Amino acid sequence: MSDTVRVRVKDGVLEPLERMNLPEGKEVVISVVRVVEDPDEEAFLRSAGSWKGLINVEEFIRQVYEDRLLNSREEPKL
Repeated sequence: MSDTVRVRVKDGVLEPLERMNLPEGKEVVISVVRVVEDPDEEAFLRSAGSWKGLINVEEFIRQVYEDRLLNSREEPKL
């Protein structure tokens, strides 16, 4: 079972920003995922159109739809 809870670091201690439904004294494992607060919008805008001229878009789209028709899964054994 897993839950996602936002926390804030204060003096090296994780403080939950919302109530957690855990019994007192329960041990848990925490995975830390850092939240990007200020995305680099300029980098995003600079990358716009960077693939232009490198691929044939119509051919790429045609190939994607063609590949969707291929059946690459094995027949399930029941």
